Amino acid sequence: MRPMLATLGREIPAGPGWLHEVKWDGMRVLADVHEGRLRLASRNENDVTASFPELAGLVGAGTDLLLDGEVVALRDGVPSFQALAERMHVQDAARAQRLARTVPVTYMVFDLLRLYAEDLTSRPLRARRELLESLDLGAGAWRVPPVYDDGELLAEAARQQHLEGVVSKRLASRYGPGRRSTDWLKFPVRPSFSFVVGGWRPETDSATRLGALLVGAPTGGGLSYRGKVGAGLAGRAGQTLLEQLEPLASNRSPFCDEVPRPDAKGTTWLRPELVVDVEALGVTDGGRLRQPAYRGLRPDLTAAELPLDGEG
Repeated sequence: MRPMLATLGREIPAGPGWLHEVKWDGMRVLADVHEGRLRLASRNENDVTASFPELAGLVGAGTDLLLDGEVVALRDGVPSFQALAERMHVQDAARAQRLARTVPVTYMVFDLLRLYAEDLTSRPLRARRELLESLDLGAGAWRVPPVYDDGELLAEAARQQHLEGVVSKRLASRYGPGRRSTDWLKFPVRPSFSFVVGGWRPETDSATRLGALLVGAPTGGGLSYRGKVGAGLAGRAGQTLLEQLEPLASNRSPFCDEVPRPDAKGTTWLRPELVVDVEALGVTDGGRLRQPAYRGLRPDLTAAELPLDGEG
């Protein structure tokens, strides 16, 4: 099953028909407990159970249930996507165990989709939430975060605490697997975006060190160029990413529009397969990112899963 997705909202809804949650800066994961076994699946249905061994204790949460939530890595009580990026792609069990001690994760559970083998997706969120809160999930690297009645107040708290934002959900909404719905609305307070990497450029004084990424957004006509991202690529982060990029080298630009000559000069074009998260102060009138910075690779997403530019 693929998780239900939120749509980018314009105004936080008010009234008794909505609940509001913290928008966690992490990796969406479905936790499936069945016949004494736990399977953790990413948003694109990849098995990531080996990546997060500290969640193994969830197998004792019930005999047959399916949870939806976000895996986060906390630093000083605040989710750090860069810290989580160290964990997301690890499939070697021994390495994952070592990282679990140095970069532990927490599973923020916000929905219950199956309980005692009964599919709950057709029930309204209000009922699913009541059942979730009634469960005794035990103690471990997971929690059921609270929900709030006042979304604007939560958004202000999120700004003050440097959290990613708010998600508002209609209490009467059913769960639509794999569907992006206006019954769930997301409101980032720290803008970040997912883009497809279409090329890379080396540092000015080195042909082997990563200096910048050329990124784009899917549109109806193909991959549209959104700009060059250089900040955040120094040191280990850039070297690790370059190892992922090199096998994707291509002899032609993947962008459907023209890349400015200064940006294209010295660029190694890539097959448009890898997705990265980028922080930015918005976009210019010409559609270019303002002061972008690399946040991390998104192995849980594919280019085909990104919404078309402008759809949220």
